[in-house]
Amino acid sequence: MTSQNPVFIPGPTNIPDELRRAMNIQTLDHRAPDFVDILSPVLDDLRQVFKTSTGKVITFPASGTGGWEASVTNTLSPGDKVLMARYGMFSHRWIDLCQRHNLDVEIIECEWGTGAPADRLGERLIADKGHEIKALLVTHNETATGVVSDIGAVRGAMDAAGHPAMLYADCVSSLASMDFRMDEWGVDLAVSGSQKGFMLTTGMAIVAVSQKALEASKTATCPRCFFDFKDMMAANAIGGFPYTPPLQLIYGLRASLDMLFEEGLDNVFARHHRIAEGVRRAVAAWGLRLCAKSPDLYSDSVSAIYVPDGFNSDALTNHAYDTYRVSFGVGLGEMAGKAFRIGHLGHLSDVLALSGIAAIEMAMKDLNYPIEMGAGVAAAQDYYRSTAGFTGKKGA
Repeated sequence: MTSQNPVFIPGPTNIPDELRRAMNIQTLDHRAPDFVDILSPVLDDLRQVFKTSTGKVITFPASGTGGWEASVTNTLSPGDKVLMARYGMFSHRWIDLCQRHNLDVEIIECEWGTGAPADRLGERLIADKGHEIKALLVTHNETATGVVSDIGAVRGAMDAAGHPAMLYADCVSSLASMDFRMDEWGVDLAVSGSQKGFMLTTGMAIVAVSQKALEASKTATCPRCFFDFKDMMAANAIGGFPYTPPLQLIYGLRASLDMLFEEGLDNVFARHHRIAEGVRRAVAAWGLRLCAKSPDLYSDSVSAIYVPDGFNSDALTNHAYDTYRVSFGVGLGEMAGKAFRIGHLGHLSDVLALSGIAAIEMAMKDLNYPIEMGAGVAAAQDYYRSTAGFTGKKGA
């Protein structure tokens, strides 16, 4: 018997057997002339997931953080002013990365549990009469708080301000799980990774770059070498990498894209919404509350849940792991000790989600949480039963 149970962290996610097999390949020559037949279709098909017809997809052997660094260093210069809102741990980390690259970072502080404040960002852009702000960076799905931001509203505020700044979006924990519309939302750089919605191992940063951002890269002077867009695009154009590529992940991406397209992206998004809604019904039945302040902010890939006063969320996640061998996300930053997270993205079904709900419910009961045993499971079961076979957003 294996001790491996599904993980309920917001990434890396559970890997389907089909994708594990796809990555289990012998070493091949990445400089062989037919490598282009593998690489080029993958890069082209990734554009469908970002929903861009004009953007260029560039990948690097790295996690999503490498994608952040590539985006910043290829399109900005030291001293450039950028505008960011801080409303969670990952928006905070992006701020830190920009500061370390000697950018002039202007921060709009927000309460954790809220999203990107399109109105406040727009007001600041209107006030920037000299257009000193070169880029606005937004975290689409804040993994620490389970909050999804309205990127379209941010673009609308930018357009209303008549501001030429570029728009960057971190979609690491949303792409391939939730709808992302690069062209429609006017996103110039979208950053993701292989280990979440694509259901693969960590190791591939995936960046979609607009033509405007590619033009900016011609004059940007932040130092870069490993993450150079120009070097990577030149090598990709002839079917290769400027250095050794993560071959197994490229094969994995091919298989992942095939799985996503076979299910249909709209069905993938509807499945994630349905599973997430079942988790939210369970949270309500436990009498607990989400970190996200309102339903329009609820993420369909991760739920962050406050524990009651007097309880420590780290003790809960540790107990769930030690006793039931199931992993849940710990609280990060301001959420540390106050909240735990249930990741519900990637390779997941309603039946698997129920196992996670039941496991954390047992762990809470073990630690004398004021919950009724079975209440969360029953609430999720009722919702999943009433929506079985449904691919839309019924009952949301």
